[in-house]
Order: sequence, then C-alpha cells, then structure tokens
Amino acid sequence: QVQLVESGGGLVQAGGSLRLACVASGRTFSRSSMGWFRQAPGKEREVGACITASAGNTFNLEYAESVKGRFTISGDGVTNTVYLEMNNLQPEDTAVYYCAAPQAWRRIVPGQRPIFDFWGQGTQVTVSS
Repeated sequence: QVQLVESGGGLVQAGGSLRLACVASGRTFSRSSMGWFRQAPGKEREVGACITASAGNTFNLEYAESVKGRFTISGDGVTNTVYLEMNNLQPEDTAVYYCAAPQAWRRIVPGQRPIFDFWGQGTQVTVSS
C-alpha cells in the first residue's frame, strides 16, 4: 500500500515562505516522479510543480506559470521525500496542497508530465494579506 504524507503547511503573511514535505512509502510508486498540486476553494485542482528525474538526469521539470521563480521542487531519493520550497507567498497561493506519485510501472517520457495515481491527504497553506 502506497502512502503519501504531506507536512509543512500553515498560516503565513504575504511575502513569507513555507517549505512543504511529502514522505512516500510503499513499494509500487515511482521513485522517479513526484508532483505538487493545489486546490483553492471553489477552483479546480491545478499543478504547482512536478519533476521526473532518474540516475542524475532530469527528464521533466514543470512549474505553473503563477509560481515560476517563487517555488522550487526537489527530492531526496534516499528518504523518498519530495519538497516544495515556496517563497514570496501571496494570498492567491492559499490552497490545499497535495503531493502525488505515479505507479512504478509507468514509463518515463522525457518532457511529459506523468499520470499521477497516488495522492496524499493534503496540507493547508493560508497566506494572509
């Protein structure tokens, strides 16, 4: 059974920073691809950032236009942890943030966002103005 557990959310003032972490466990998730998505009240879930990397090569790195230059995704393959460093947070970044991972059997396609099969429960990020 795959589990993704997010942490690091909270309340921050505009211009502040937060670092989200997601620890993955289980045997059937891909250790090459992870993603962060977010969903604001009344809105569709959208991608924040996702990365596909293996053996020191990055095959896909994607950021939503609204977070480019402010958010950074990174991972630790030893601990199966993916991070989302968020700087200069703005009220429009307020959302529940979810991490996600594909099934282990999904093939890596360079430059293409993978299909995400496993999802965490989410962590709330609230940015006050």
